[in-house]
Amino acid sequence: MKSSERRLKLMLMLQQKGERKTVQEIADYFGVSKRTIFRDFNTLQEINVPITWDKYSGYGVMPGFKIPPLMFTSHELATIIVGLNFVKSQVDAGLAQDAKGVEVKIKNVLPGELRDFMVSLQEKTVVDPYLRFGSEKKKGGNWYTISSAISQRKRIQFSYRSISGETRIRKIDPYLLVFYQDHWNVIGFSHLRGDFRNFILERAQDVSILEEDFIDKANTSIEQLIFRNNEASQKVEVLVDKAGYERFKANLPTKIFKENNENSEKIKVSFVADNLDFINEWLLQFGKKIEVLSPRELIKKREALLEEMLGNKKGSQK
Repeated sequence: MKSSERRLKLMLMLQQKGERKTVQEIADYFGVSKRTIFRDFNTLQEINVPITWDKYSGYGVMPGFKIPPLMFTSHELATIIVGLNFVKSQVDAGLAQDAKGVEVKIKNVLPGELRDFMVSLQEKTVVDPYLRFGSEKKKGGNWYTISSAISQRKRIQFSYRSISGETRIRKIDPYLLVFYQDHWNVIGFSHLRGDFRNFILERAQDVSILEEDFIDKANTSIEQLIFRNNEASQKVEVLVDKAGYERFKANLPTKIFKENNENSEKIKVSFVADNLDFINEWLLQFGKKIEVLSPRELIKKREALLEEMLGNKKGSQK
């Protein structure tokens, strides 16, 4: 760690409310000698940081002293740029616009050298170009309202358009905001269905927080909420080419519960899915690298979808 970075972190450590440390504790934390920490104290005092000392509790800074909140190392700034570029690539128009606002505020408080670094790296760092350049920004599903409701454990209500096009008023207890591939979702307990459901944010309109508290369901983990099963769930078995397995595993929209080598080129994978139509279309992206073994219903759906696609192609050539 560079001395400038260590001194910045030392200031942040000592300005925490009620935080006082002995020189030995600080030296152990940073992995340096006590002599080095004393030199750091001298350097900080030279730039008017009010270091204080108490023989019983150790070193701290004068109460009320605050360092500027935006003091980043180049590594931290690079991490922020990646995060902002990810948010700007989102299809949610509100998120993308607010990310640009954060970007402007950070630039305005950075010293010249770091600001130039940020501008240079920002122009050369692209996160998900297909979303950034190829998709239209959409409004809907107020991300911030939902996140606020989650933090307050408040119920929310919104108008929701289903895949079939039907629109209904929904009331849910919101638990999680989850980003999947190209859209945001909220997972919550649906009062209409009496169970946990997933809602795509861009299909939700007029989101409002209700004056109704809710209590978290006992023993409901994040993993259980994301990979939950219901009465419609079915076991699916597929053979996956080893060459495409890592991409398949990383993007599968459910949890693999069994996998084993079928032979030197194929891996047999078992998972549970509650929407065979969705899984059927999702599997098409892997082409012939995937072979569906079961259930028979999914095999039929796969055959029917391929025939429909081929039929449409033939029809367009007539």
